Amino acid sequence: MILKDELTQMTKKVFEKYGIEEEIANIITDVLIHANLRGVDSHGVLRVEHYIKRIKEGGINPKPVLQETDTSPSTSILDGDNGFGHYISKEAMNIAIKKAKQTGTGAVAVQNSSHCGALSYFVQQAAKNNLIGIAMTHTDKVVVPFGGAEPFFGTNPIAFGFPTNKEEAIILDFATSTVALGKILNAKEKGEKIPHGWGVDNNGEATIDPNEVVALSPFGGPKGYGLAMVVEIFSSMLTGAAFGPHISKMYGDYDKNRELGHFFMAIDPSKFVSIEVFTTRLDAMIQELRNTTPSTHVERVFIPGEIENITAKKRETEGIPLPKSVYTYIKNESENY
Repeated sequence: MILKDELTQMTKKVFEKYGIEEEIANIITDVLIHANLRGVDSHGVLRVEHYIKRIKEGGINPKPVLQETDTSPSTSILDGDNGFGHYISKEAMNIAIKKAKQTGTGAVAVQNSSHCGALSYFVQQAAKNNLIGIAMTHTDKVVVPFGGAEPFFGTNPIAFGFPTNKEEAIILDFATSTVALGKILNAKEKGEKIPHGWGVDNNGEATIDPNEVVALSPFGGPKGYGLAMVVEIFSSMLTGAAFGPHISKMYGDYDKNRELGHFFMAIDPSKFVSIEVFTTRLDAMIQELRNTTPSTHVERVFIPGEIENITAKKRETEGIPLPKSVYTYIKNESENY
């Protein structure tokens, strides 16, 4: 276990060591620690070594100059100059928030970005401003279309954030694949079988053997597949980015910019009902859901994002668990700065 503040300081030092300005290093670190606190460790400081490799080989611009093109009172395009997606995305949501407060809605299409981390961070940004937040992004192919035998879309996540009154904001962030690839790799390493429906073999047939998995399955069959396509349309068609199988690999071609697209939107509920009515009624819904009679062998009904909030509170006080290799890398890099 490592305390949040210690991990934050070490991580920031690593980024600054490789030429990242303090402001940008702070934002990248904040997004990564946010993921670790919520228990989404796959999007936390585990990624630091990967990002540094990309900086070293030229795949990420450490000193980007962001360029906003204001296309209407409620819309903008933000060119990220191939910098860190975390920094670019936070700025994009800031623009969306500003526009939403002025016009009721704000939408920003991001181009020329890189991996942006957990989308929950950015929709939480909106929720903290009493706005509804929406975020989407894409990645390289790893998920088969429903009925297909070869991957076409990435895990293509989408996230929503809703402001509340006394309750914690509703944060829903999920990939459109059934599971993350890491769970397949973990089962493979342990020599365990995987649940039916997680992945497919060379013939596009579901398999329970992780060694046979060549691609992931979309969650909910045709529903997840359809939603993955929707996310792809927002992330690539509105931004001019490559789509599906044309997106450069995250783990490969480290010297090339990924040129990813993201889409962010903020909506002001007070343009429809008063913010007090909206947040108070949402609180009531949360309380009623939480009091729903649970099914057999289930403790109680949880609200979307509630388990992550519980994890965050625990890790804030008890510390964040890290694999030894990840801790050693960050500690060594920060101490040799």
